[in-house]
Amino acid sequence: MRHGFVKVAAATPMVKVADTAYNTEQIIELINKAAKENVRVLVFPELCITGYTCGDLFLQNALLTAAKESLIKIVRATKNLNMVVAVGLPVMKLGNLYNVAAVIFDDKLLGMVPKINIPNYSEFYEARYFGRGNGKVEYIDILEEKQIPFGSNLLFRCKDMQDLVIAAEICEDIWVPIPPSSNHALAGATILVNLSASNETTGKDIYRRALVSSQSASTMSTYIYASAGEGESTSDVVFSGHNIIAENGTILKEAPRFTNDLTITEVDIQKVVSERRRMSTFCTSNDENYTFVDFAYADHIYQDRLETTLTRTFDKTPFVPSNKDQRDKRCEEILNIQALGLKKRLMHICCKNTVVGISGGLDSTLALLVMAKAYDMMGLDRSNMIAVTMPCFGTTDRTYNNAVTLTNKLGATLREIPIKDAVLQHFHDIGHDVNVHDITYENAQARERTKILMNVANQVNGIVVGTGDMSELALGWATYNGDHMSMYGVNCSVPKTLVRYLVAYYAETLEDKGLQEVLLDVLDTPVSPELLPPKEGEISQKTEDLVGPYELHDFFLYYVMRFGFTPSKIFRMARIAFNGQYEDAIIYKWLNTFYRRFFSQQFKRNCLPDGPKVGSVAVSPRGDLRMPSDASNAVWMKDLEKIKIEYEL
Repeated sequence: MRHGFVKVAAATPMVKVADTAYNTEQIIELINKAAKENVRVLVFPELCITGYTCGDLFLQNALLTAAKESLIKIVRATKNLNMVVAVGLPVMKLGNLYNVAAVIFDDKLLGMVPKINIPNYSEFYEARYFGRGNGKVEYIDILEEKQIPFGSNLLFRCKDMQDLVIAAEICEDIWVPIPPSSNHALAGATILVNLSASNETTGKDIYRRALVSSQSASTMSTYIYASAGEGESTSDVVFSGHNIIAENGTILKEAPRFTNDLTITEVDIQKVVSERRRMSTFCTSNDENYTFVDFAYADHIYQDRLETTLTRTFDKTPFVPSNKDQRDKRCEEILNIQALGLKKRLMHICCKNTVVGISGGLDSTLALLVMAKAYDMMGLDRSNMIAVTMPCFGTTDRTYNNAVTLTNKLGATLREIPIKDAVLQHFHDIGHDVNVHDITYENAQARERTKILMNVANQVNGIVVGTGDMSELALGWATYNGDHMSMYGVNCSVPKTLVRYLVAYYAETLEDKGLQEVLLDVLDTPVSPELLPPKEGEISQKTEDLVGPYELHDFFLYYVMRFGFTPSKIFRMARIAFNGQYEDAIIYKWLNTFYRRFFSQQFKRNCLPDGPKVGSVAVSPRGDLRMPSDASNAVWMKDLEKIKIEYEL
């Protein structure tokens, strides 16, 4: 659990209306089943000890007494299970009957949370039986359990993982304009549980799902929704056991409706806290009206049972939606953002001419496509786009031909300016041996190209459009004051994995088969700066052989920048995401490379040109990454060393 993962579950037991003994057996059976799965937080439906549909039987003393006795049996059944359990029942207090969530841990009744919003419409006439709960915490006795906190403003806090704070609300509470859980979250709760008995009608599941997802998003929390199912009275309505577990607006797990069982997954408390930390408008308050009740998972005999085996999965490409329809929509949206960013810059400076270095590679291809889209938006002639190809030592026929064809197909103006002679002259001037293929050999070409682009832009009274992508910037895989520099960088917040999808999406939408073929061949070309001579006419310098696979680096980048996760947590997640594709040693090698380069190359990012932000992660020094160039990476490298020891790498 040190990485913030907590295994949680929503449970729907089979019930018999008003048969507390039977219901208690079913509840305890599910508790034991959850314990075998190492569940740490388990939530049952509303009034499940008695059944929700008891009607006027709630006014009978025999039922209320039996419910209390059953609660104590359930409390005793949790001994040594290391699990927080929330279960629903009716409870009397000072002459009023309340619909209550009892929160239990390790043979102890931690507290009781009454329902605040009591429905009294349609088939729900709860106000006939139940009083409205309030926030003020008082204390009651439940048989041998003495001085139990009772009130809606209760927060249950884990002493050995203090970001894990649980709060409860009941059914109708989430359906009102300002649910109690909103205030619970502002008071510090990170796991919100809802004990519910929501009947099923056509289409209601869609609204319920949206409601839970929205509430977990607005409160930046984990939301566990457990609903009543089969066994409740069907005199007027049917219950489907629609259990939902959401995290920050994402549905992690959902029970198939009309089944009674456990719905289990792992939630990420660190992710919740990270979201809140970044959102300055999410202001938690030290509300004196709230009472904290502490519990501890890590007491002596439980130490060996705290490992959270992860069953949830992680997308290999977190920047790219897995669903094709969503992906296509995202691609169109991003292309529009890029084009509108460039359009605004050109309009602001009254500029009609742009210059771009076109290499036949992915990044420059995307940049030219974006430029064409911006020009179409502005009603400008695409011939004012100057695409400059600058062949040198590493240029291959394949990339050269693709650059030429792409430019012509898009209606841009092509200029071919070979730089070999200029670079050789430069080597002569500085006394560099052309046969020494070192960093000087490579960077001299990159800077020569940038110099030409800048000067051509001056010739045509235009600006240079940058092509570098966010993955390259994160790794510092750019020549300082070479391809690193431009007047406006349209790809600066687009990661390499997303660049591929953007170009592929553009190709899919084309009617021009010739242009489509070129784009598909660009996609099939190895990523390379082409600064070293080819071997037998093929690209010899492949970027991913040198700095590592971009799909790994983009995975690392997303979780470093978006949530601030530790190297050990990211490594753990990457092992699951890339299981069967990369061995642990390979993942570790490139994760180490990522952190080394990420810290050492910040000086390049601190003087980036302007460019549009397209997603939740960016590396602009003016917005998303205000980081000193000389920060130490010692803390992160220390955690990487722990990985090496733990996994024997």
